[in-house]
Amino acid sequence: MDFDLKITGGTIIDGTGRPGYTGDLAIKDGKIAALGDVKGRAAETIDAKGRVVAPGFVDIHTHYDAQLLWDRMMTISPWHGVTTVVMGNCGFTVAPTRPEHRGLIMRTLEKVEGMSLEALEGGLGYDWPFETFEQYLDAIERRGTAINCAAQIGHTALRMYVMGEEATERAATEDEIARMRAIVKNAIKAGAVGFATSKAVTHVGYGGKPVASRKATLDEIKTLIGALREAGSGVVQTAVGRELFLGEMAEIAKETGVPITWTALLAGMTGSNDGHRRMLAQSEEMARQGLPITPQVACRPLNFELTFKEPFIFEGMTSVFAPVSAAHDIESKIRIYRDPEFRAKFKAKAGSGADVKYHDRWERAWISHCPSDPSLEERNVAEVARERNADPIDFVLDLSIENKLEARFRFAIFNYEEQEVLDLLKSPSTVIGLSDAGAHASQLCDACYSTYLLGHWVRERNALPLEKAIWMLTARPASVFNISDRGRLETGLAGDVVIFDPDKISAGRLRRVHDLPKGADRLVSEAAGIDAVIVNGSLLRREGRDMVAADGPLPGRLLRNGRASA
Repeated sequence: MDFDLKITGGTIIDGTGRPGYTGDLAIKDGKIAALGDVKGRAAETIDAKGRVVAPGFVDIHTHYDAQLLWDRMMTISPWHGVTTVVMGNCGFTVAPTRPEHRGLIMRTLEKVEGMSLEALEGGLGYDWPFETFEQYLDAIERRGTAINCAAQIGHTALRMYVMGEEATERAATEDEIARMRAIVKNAIKAGAVGFATSKAVTHVGYGGKPVASRKATLDEIKTLIGALREAGSGVVQTAVGRELFLGEMAEIAKETGVPITWTALLAGMTGSNDGHRRMLAQSEEMARQGLPITPQVACRPLNFELTFKEPFIFEGMTSVFAPVSAAHDIESKIRIYRDPEFRAKFKAKAGSGADVKYHDRWERAWISHCPSDPSLEERNVAEVARERNADPIDFVLDLSIENKLEARFRFAIFNYEEQEVLDLLKSPSTVIGLSDAGAHASQLCDACYSTYLLGHWVRERNALPLEKAIWMLTARPASVFNISDRGRLETGLAGDVVIFDPDKISAGRLRRVHDLPKGADRLVSEAAGIDAVIVNGSLLRREGRDMVAADGPLPGRLLRNGRASA
């Protein structure tokens, strides 16, 4: 046979933004061997007439670092055409980690990334096959994955590894910073695609303490980024905060030349009508100056489902929620929620009458699960509170207490005004990120962002050309992280391909399943209109079904420094 796989008669959209054309694509030995009018026979042929043939989608903001150690299929990303992911974002990784800190790292992931501690303990246990970052990469490669992975070394795990539990308490000494820098340099040498950190006030860790990276000085961050400059490789990803925002990023980029991408530029994130537009304008000006700083944007409304057992979106209000974050059991939290003084503080910060950026949040909140009264489910919080002549905060806290903190609420946090989202998507200075796949599993599901973009923004809204949308999902994110051998359909590049029906592609409604270790729950979305997902020339999924066994050989590759080894 001339080829291993041949795809015939489809509309080839190659990821560059150029117009699509009707033709064939052939793959041999895991790489694209021919495009256009392809002669020759193949071991397997797929008729793609009436379908789009595109590069596999590249998701640059995931948290599969832990999940892939028990779920090699990395669900649900491949369902939605994603063939490559970048992990370790915001500095929350499982390596490097000393054995005595494994429980603390899992509790940190529970708090800041909404991962079920029960699922982490069931899936990872406490006997990990790695300690250093280099050993972690080797462990991933040995185990194998369904799709391709690029990993960043995370600042919080790094600080914990060098400083122990004091990492969440203080600045590092010069000696500790030097040791961290050496570890970062070795991680890049071993294949890390970058270094990730966070200064976000919402990142509150175990016991109500700030995550370790938030205790780092700007000089520490600069020194660690200097290891990337010295190595001549790597990208910085950061969740921004007051101590690390546009001014500081510009300073770092000028001093080091290292590319930076930050999370996330979202409509409504500042609480003012034009705050995100000002940040977008600043970002576009920095791009014109040649500074390699790229904000990540999201194409979906950012909806969080939560219980007041783990009130993630409110924990950044540390002056109010610090006692809740520090409480380790439900009864302690219920006592806090009953306290009139706590409620008064909460209302002053985020009540319906407060003159602050979150005062209208309750108008965009719904009851998604209520064991004591299912008739309330999918009703608007503010509306029900008005019916009961109650303050929305009193209502949600009383309902939560009545249900032993098992009642769930869905909040539309950011990106709920579509025109504002579209302005961010259309900017040449942004990149789509923030799927958070693998994290916040019971609170949101944005791993379906790719099929949502193509179904909602391209087909339903006709707001983006198909060729541009595919570029936004493929070559654009790949270029931001210097993933050099995928993201485009070009001879010699990896055979990562998605075949889909442009008239049907979409993300399905969210549904709750209990398929994580120990029966922990998560939200998932099925994909419609995806005919086939091909990874390194192997057919991974066809018509919504896996074509490989989860316990057998898998086609994904570890992308060391953004590229699969030969």
